[in-house]
Amino acid sequence: MNLPRRQFLQLAAAAAAIPVVSYGALAQNYPNRPVKWIVPFPAGGTTDLVARLLGQWLSERLSQPVVIENKPGGGTNIAVQAVVSAPPDGYTLLFILSTNAINVSLYKSLPFDFQSDIVPVAALAELPLVLIANNDLPAKNVPEFVAYAKAHPGKLNVGSFGARTVAHLAIELLKSSTGIDVVHVPYRGSALLVSDLLSGRIQAGIDALPNVLPHSRSGAMRALAVLAPQRTPALPDMPTMGETIKGYEVSTWSGVGIPKGTPDAIVERLNREINAGLQDPGITARLAQVGAVPIIVTPAELRARIAADTDKWAKVVKAAGIKPD
Repeated sequence: MNLPRRQFLQLAAAAAAIPVVSYGALAQNYPNRPVKWIVPFPAGGTTDLVARLLGQWLSERLSQPVVIENKPGGGTNIAVQAVVSAPPDGYTLLFILSTNAINVSLYKSLPFDFQSDIVPVAALAELPLVLIANNDLPAKNVPEFVAYAKAHPGKLNVGSFGARTVAHLAIELLKSSTGIDVVHVPYRGSALLVSDLLSGRIQAGIDALPNVLPHSRSGAMRALAVLAPQRTPALPDMPTMGETIKGYEVSTWSGVGIPKGTPDAIVERLNREINAGLQDPGITARLAQVGAVPIIVTPAELRARIAADTDKWAKVVKAAGIKPD
């Protein structure tokens, strides 16, 4: 049966309005059930600690449980895919980090487009990387480290907590920024890297600050510089790499993302509550214990950071000759 044009247009307009009304009501009543927060790493690490700390805060602010679900594997891509596939209703969050910006250049074909399929909600904290050295290495600071490496090309072993990780790419960026020739030694995690640094099997390394902080404070190894844009309160006298090497910066930020299509009102609500938590004295003190520095930004500012990091690491990967999997 043919419908009159006017009736057809009315029905079409009503059908198009259904999702808008539905998601509008969803945002108004959000949340009315538990929220799941997917973390792409096993329980127990620093990343997991940050998620559980802010998850508890969100539970109290939202008056609903925020359940942490650890979903490691695939270089964080398994967790991302799980959230991309979730309904855009605000009940599935993703712990995002600088690795997601790097992965775009390390994998030939991902089943998602991170920058378009995941909406940035809020940043969480900077978990700085540090250039560290065995005490037997003569270099006491970054200029001496660079000078020593140039005087001994191909002889200095510098470890990371894994091939194709941000620590590995930070070493490649250091090589291209200074012209030094060092040997990258990849480890399967931080524990072996730190062990070999302490024993002198390798001369230097790049690792996350929480993993090396106790050894640096005890004098068991020497922290030469933090790779983050700013100095860290945990080691306030330690310079940034950028203070010596102009333009060198490795930001290892973390944050929260949500599936594309989630109502703006939910994104804004979560951003507001997370930023309030990052300014809470109790939370900032706990983050400081592991060397983490809160990052308070808008969703648009986090989106810009992700885009800038994606472009930056694509150039590093290409310059280093790393082939995508």
